[in-house]
Amino acid sequence: MVFFFERSAQKLKNSEVPTAVKQAFAKNFPSAKEVKWSKENATEFEAEFKSGATEKSANFDPKGNWVVTETEMKKSDLPQAVQASVTKEFAGFKMEEIEKVEKPDNVVLYEMELEKNKIVYEVQFTPDGKMIKKEVKKEDRKEKD
Repeated sequence: MVFFFERSAQKLKNSEVPTAVKQAFAKNFPSAKEVKWSKENATEFEAEFKSGATEKSANFDPKGNWVVTETEMKKSDLPQAVQASVTKEFAGFKMEEIEKVEKPDNVVLYEMELEKNKIVYEVQFTPDGKMIKKEVKKEDRKEKD
């Protein structure tokens, strides 16, 4: 009998990742380097890896279906409409952990943390600058990578 305990990003050995997931990952990201696997949640496997100098993560369901890819990016690489919305809606906030989020059906979003005076929001924008998510992020402890 196998028991799964809900923990955030449970690290996995390569041998613990379903073959279908590893095959789908290899097909979608043939140039991936330094791959680290984890269990994102009860239904998703996550690969964190480098593609060139860029850090990425990709999630797959147990059957190998692609769920999402997140790519680290610089503020200067954000679409102008997203930068304008952040400047307008979050004046004085510091932008951190900027990512391009890609999902099936050609969905592209831009996600980031915005911080000011110990207030931290996790926000998502569409490429045209429309905010579709704004959550207060709990100030636990700073994560060290």
